[in-house]
Amino acid sequence: MPWNPEVYNQFKDVRYLPFFDLIRFISPDGLKKAIDIGCGTGEQTHILSERFPDAEFLGIDSSAEMLAQSEAYKNKRLNFKRETVEELYNSTDTWDLIFSNAALQWSDKHEKLFPKLLSLLSENGQFAIQMPLQAENILNQILFQLASEEPYKSLLQNWNRISPVLSLDEYSKMMFQYGLKDLQISIKVYPIIAENAEKLFQFISGSALIPYLERLEGNAKQQFIEEYKKRITEKFAKFPAIYAFKRILLYGRK
Repeated sequence: MPWNPEVYNQFKDVRYLPFFDLIRFISPDGLKKAIDIGCGTGEQTHILSERFPDAEFLGIDSSAEMLAQSEAYKNKRLNFKRETVEELYNSTDTWDLIFSNAALQWSDKHEKLFPKLLSLLSENGQFAIQMPLQAENILNQILFQLASEEPYKSLLQNWNRISPVLSLDEYSKMMFQYGLKDLQISIKVYPIIAENAEKLFQFISGSALIPYLERLEGNAKQQFIEEYKKRITEKFAKFPAIYAFKRILLYGRK
């Protein structure tokens, strides 16, 4: 899936707020070896490594476009690798910190993935994850509905992105079963104030919209974009408007 770092970073300030909320939970105690799953450009991994100077960090991401920018942040304690989170199923490494900010919503089968990640924690390891709560966010709902209707349902060959994000109860249970304590599990709204529908479109075009557009071509792609923008305008009715973007934050330590 081709990511565009420039488009993604148009809303850098908004996207970094949950990152900083998440890292406030992390303790430096015993933190020597950490992994950032879905590190993107590597900038946030760099911030983490500066915040915890006694730890070595590895950032992994599946996007070559994003990782191309990570070279600027490499140093003795910070390295990057092109790798998918699914490849961690075969890993025997353990980590003092498993961190992921706005990435694991792209991976399927959380009921299988999360227990595997939790099993890779060291004896006193910390687990810190943040994901958009896609199924409850209006822009995602509009997008899903549009893709389920004709002619787009056929043009997309019946493909639609069903969010793999589970409930708070399910994540809580998994984290508890793996012995995590000091649990911090919450949903938080990060509001976006939009002057017009175009701003909301630009926000989602850097993430959730990508796999839809890469499956469409020519006039079909443009028509999909225009209809999506129209539905955003109709849904919010009046601008400026507030978009209550919901995210789930998970933290615990063994």
